[in-house]
Amino acid sequence: MQLGSVTLFFLFIFSLLPSQYGAEVYNITPSHPLSEGEILVSPGLIFELGFFSPNSSANKYLGLWHKSIFPRKYVWVANRDNPLADTDTLVSLRIGSNGSLELVDGKQSSVRSTNISNCSSAVLLDNGNLIVKDIMGAVMWESFNNPSDSLLPSMLMGYNSGSGKRNFLISWKSENDPSPGLFLFGLSAELPAQIFIWINGSTPHWRSGPWDKSKFIGIPTMKSLSLNPFALIDNVMQGTRYFSYIFDKIPESGKNWNLLWKSSENPCDNYGVCGPFAVCKASDSPICNCLKGFIPKSNEEWSKRRTGGCVRQTNLSCETHTNESVSLKGKDGFLKVERLKVPDFHEYLASLATDRFGDCKMKCLSNCSCLAYADVNNIGCLVWYKDLVDIQQFPSLGEDLYVRLADSELGEGKPIKLIASLTAVGFMIILVAIVLSLRRWLANQKRHVKLTAQCLESTNMIKIHRDGLREYIGKHDFSELKIYDFDSIIIATDSFSITNKLGQGGFDPVYKGMLPEGKEIAVKRLSSSSGQGVEEFKNEMLLISNLQHKNLVRMMGCCVKEDEKLLIYEFMPNKSLDTFLYDPTKRAVLDWATRFNTIQGVARGLLYLHHDSYVKVIHRDLKVSNILLDEKMNPKISDFELAHMVRETQSLENTQKVVGTRGYMSLEYAMGGIFSKKSVVFSFGVLVMEIISGKKNTIFCLYDQRLGILAYAWNLGNDGRAVELVDEVLGDIYSSSEVLTCVHIGLLCVQDNAADRPTMVDVALMLSSEKDGPNPKRPVFTIENSVYHPGLYYKNTNSSKVKLA
Repeated sequence: MQLGSVTLFFLFIFSLLPSQYGAEVYNITPSHPLSEGEILVSPGLIFELGFFSPNSSANKYLGLWHKSIFPRKYVWVANRDNPLADTDTLVSLRIGSNGSLELVDGKQSSVRSTNISNCSSAVLLDNGNLIVKDIMGAVMWESFNNPSDSLLPSMLMGYNSGSGKRNFLISWKSENDPSPGLFLFGLSAELPAQIFIWINGSTPHWRSGPWDKSKFIGIPTMKSLSLNPFALIDNVMQGTRYFSYIFDKIPESGKNWNLLWKSSENPCDNYGVCGPFAVCKASDSPICNCLKGFIPKSNEEWSKRRTGGCVRQTNLSCETHTNESVSLKGKDGFLKVERLKVPDFHEYLASLATDRFGDCKMKCLSNCSCLAYADVNNIGCLVWYKDLVDIQQFPSLGEDLYVRLADSELGEGKPIKLIASLTAVGFMIILVAIVLSLRRWLANQKRHVKLTAQCLESTNMIKIHRDGLREYIGKHDFSELKIYDFDSIIIATDSFSITNKLGQGGFDPVYKGMLPEGKEIAVKRLSSSSGQGVEEFKNEMLLISNLQHKNLVRMMGCCVKEDEKLLIYEFMPNKSLDTFLYDPTKRAVLDWATRFNTIQGVARGLLYLHHDSYVKVIHRDLKVSNILLDEKMNPKISDFELAHMVRETQSLENTQKVVGTRGYMSLEYAMGGIFSKKSVVFSFGVLVMEIISGKKNTIFCLYDQRLGILAYAWNLGNDGRAVELVDEVLGDIYSSSEVLTCVHIGLLCVQDNAADRPTMVDVALMLSSEKDGPNPKRPVFTIENSVYHPGLYYKNTNSSKVKLA
């Protein structure tokens, strides 16, 4: 990452071209220093390190560059503060008598040293990292921990608050002078973190907006990337915070730089250009405008430069009624401003990371010092107590900000207030009485009517939005499913006793129950406290009641009473797959025959959902805990709360709300909200790997490297050792051919390009040995690994194929 002229470049790794400098060497040892005229080359001939003089300047530096990119860009400079004279001869990089790597001038005086002893060698890695090792091979020092102005793939940029060590980037002073310049690039200390460019190390010049676990929300173009290569790792216990990225794409050798993005695209990118309580919009003229409810602080200054910002036109009610409780005033409201880079100085309310009930708004409203709030996807509740500065409005994307205003400033957009008069209260009491009377009358009607009418109309819960769904309901009779009496469910579950709780089905608890006739049931309780209740009740009732397959959990009926919404399922005595797979004492119960049967059963269930059922269903939360096991350990897919019904001709859909479980979501869904049947195929591939290995989709070790399960499986397969993925509790009691087939299928399913993944028809044929699948392309597991160990570097193997048999 380069920071010249306040422009941020992400650097690519290119392949070979012949060196235009002197003799090539591959390591530095006490007996063989790197002298001027020699070039230290990485093993794959990707990076070079040597002496240079930028643009024929009078100074000489030790620097590092890509071997095959032209014109040269020096991505690391060892002696930025201590240049050597261009006339200096006999300069070298050597391991001195004290065992430290040092740069010496023509008089053999040390210009810069690593200040460590017992060094035995220095080598340049293919990721551009110059490392110094001791005699045992341990890394004693590395250039990645001493950056210049560029951030290379897999390099860490951030800080360690415990040691005070900062890996920040500093720009060159000028094009011909690598010494530290004006601009500093690094991570901020607040949570969630932002990236800043500071002038002279303290004055903000540009900022990225907060990190939302996949991107910085103030950089809309990050959302448009088809494959997100970025990661930000916070380790609260160690006090470390690092940003990293990995690019696997290799452009054509010898070409110039590819500019993907730059920080200063327009005047609105400059920090706080419009001042407090003003919005900058690059397409407007003038670019600065006060937020609604605010006026320029100084009309004269505003007409000239507009940097003075704006002030509130009408005082807040909570400021003028200091003797009243804030919660009783109710005179302030919020104005929604869309498509923004949210202001600086946010505060994160971690307790409201998932805001289902408007708690973020209420938290802000209850504190008169709170000036604005935002409920951001993948972050949660952000509030502002300081002046709102550095707000930018984008043409599209961006976040919604809710700005606190006095009631009189809200105009037509002001919120509806509760009427507290006695007349209104009396009216509400009468209305409630009428509703209750109607409910009692409906409850006494004939119970054996269609399930849809009973479950949906009796609670007036939902409206059907899709014409296809409306037609589907009209064509089918749900009367074979039972409408359970709420009191009977209370008795069956012992009033939803904690001892009868089976687990958490997605968003809502599931309880075991025993009916009077001795039949066991599982009851999912979507109560009024469930933020997902109404929509998910509709989803599961309409979908599962008509999805009849031996590998799908069967619905028996439902129960509705006031705010209580219950779904009644067949009881699965062996609970869910994860209770066996991740339990050290129970794992051995899952022998290979059971695991292979589970993989086949889940595949058959998904085949039915995608191809054979009347409605085609995309299950958006397929994972180990959502696979239930009956008394014979046969698998049944459950939890259709997040499932989505698609038309026969539909292939892709897009959602602004990404739901599911991290680790099982495909990249196009997690990053872009695009989901399809192929998204479920990806989740199935991860599931297959977990069933084979008996381990969660977290971290594995291979060759002393920490890898995610996809990287681990790929490396084993690429080395012809795929059977080593098998859970160790199975010993050697498994079918190697079936294991190879399953690993092969798993790798095909998790390919990053959805078009490359097989359909469930293909998967079923491969599992039955009726079809051999193609060789899988390598999945983008390096991005996944960066979450755990972003310093890990992989040589490009895009063209590699895995041969499993």
